[in-house]
Amino acid sequence: MNSRYLRLMCVLVAIAWHALALSQEYLRIDSGRLNSTMETMKSFGSNSEGGSARVAFSAANAEALDYLSDLMSLAGMTTEIDFAGNLIGTLEGQNTALPALITGSHIDTVPNGGHYDGIVGVMAAIEVARSLSDNNRELQHALEVIVWSNEEGGKTGSRSFNGSIQPRELDLPSLGERTLGEGMAYLGGNPQRLADNRRDPGSMAAYVELHVEQGAVLDDGNIEIGVVEGIVGIRRWNVSVEGFANHAGTTPMAQRQDALVAAAELIIAIRSHITSIAGSQVGTVGRITAEPGAPNVIPGRVLFSLEIRDLSMDKIGSLFAGIEGRAAQIAATTGTTIAFDQFYESPAAPTDPTLQSLVAAAADELGLSHRTMPSGAGHDAQSLAPLGPIAMIFIPSADGISHAPGEYSSPAEIAAGANLLLHTLLRMDEMLQ
Repeated sequence: MNSRYLRLMCVLVAIAWHALALSQEYLRIDSGRLNSTMETMKSFGSNSEGGSARVAFSAANAEALDYLSDLMSLAGMTTEIDFAGNLIGTLEGQNTALPALITGSHIDTVPNGGHYDGIVGVMAAIEVARSLSDNNRELQHALEVIVWSNEEGGKTGSRSFNGSIQPRELDLPSLGERTLGEGMAYLGGNPQRLADNRRDPGSMAAYVELHVEQGAVLDDGNIEIGVVEGIVGIRRWNVSVEGFANHAGTTPMAQRQDALVAAAELIIAIRSHITSIAGSQVGTVGRITAEPGAPNVIPGRVLFSLEIRDLSMDKIGSLFAGIEGRAAQIAATTGTTIAFDQFYESPAAPTDPTLQSLVAAAADELGLSHRTMPSGAGHDAQSLAPLGPIAMIFIPSADGISHAPGEYSSPAEIAAGANLLLHTLLRMDEMLQ
């Protein structure tokens, strides 16, 4: 092979790469179509208060899935409902030996929730698939767009992929009228075969989820994109404070074993301890009851909840150990007994640093301002972390409002997020071969 031929081949390859770069640079989603489908989605479960009551496993949930299945078909995707009631649309890739790229989110809402939480990620993912098809752009990897079932009620759809759902959970109530098992079957799944939904580590190339922030960091800072560095871990405890119930009029103050006073001191101590250490951790007491609950009886027993969130499970453990130490001191000075019973854990899920860089680079390419930030809320992406690298993209939530009818992201913000999702997937498709 002579040098002239080699130079010609190099020029042709350079032209091909330049053409590919240009095609990616100018490839955009159809923002008008995306925001039109967003408007249609609002009709499924819309209520008189301006919000959405499309709770998991409801009739509105099922009707919306039918609509989304039709949209997926328009994108040339094959569709199925899996055993957990997840809707999966698949766009085949050129290289069948490669694991799939996965994107998506959820469409179920809390009772009287908003129209953007989860829905933005689903509608944008479907629009990305439609835009790829419209432009005859075939990825090397297959692309799976997944509408996860029952995210708001415990991420059961996405958790079925990592095999963490316990059989007893199928009999638990959902946010609607059906149990989790009944709801899966209602959507077309089969809870008896839930174990078959499990996927192995390495079975996906990567997972990326677009979502509204659900907080006010981006909106307050006038920043267009959040590059999520990780999804916080969560641990919750039931805290019981045992004192001695006695007559409120005849028991001197110095002789009281007041469980509510001890609980109040501990709640203040929890806040003090959480805020005394540098970091983004948060601690919350969100529920409290005092017994016997009469105005003329010293409380003999108090129950309250404790929740700690942070990107590091080790830090959550360290923070809790400090709280236990404060509790022991308070118990000793108030003549009470304080006990902690952990009842919930959601492991932290750091996002992949390389994928974070891809998201940031794609945002720069599109001229979108961005910042790195943690997710203080749980997401389906957490469930996919054991299977492979994950990434998340946030767009602003107006005034930080979420899980309420006032939840809002503008059409322009949604379109920007969808275009970023598209270009992130294109970059992932090139890098992860």
